[in-house]
Amino acid sequence: MARRCELTGKESMYGHNVSHANNRTNRRFVPNLQKVTLQSDALRKGVKLRVCTRALRSVQRNGGLDAYLLSREDAKLAPLGLKLKHQIQKALSAPKKATKAA
Repeated sequence: MARRCELTGKESMYGHNVSHANNRTNRRFVPNLQKVTLQSDALRKGVKLRVCTRALRSVQRNGGLDAYLLSREDAKLAPLGLKLKHQIQKALSAPKKATKAA
């Protein structure tokens, strides 16, 4: 499984450890990924995702998964985030079904 955030697309970066003697050794900078279940009001279900902590904070600040995805540009979302955004837009634009009142 790739070390990639499923909402933002943030992934591993490469660089160097630099010692006091200026020796350089290769290293990886990996995002802090967490497995979370985020609730979608429009889809009426929980969505399991591997999300970096920065994206998780942004989701909370925007007021939930739906609001976060709808506020982001398509170019700034990972493929799974873009797919979820389209599902949410479709669910919100669908006409509401009338329920029978007893």
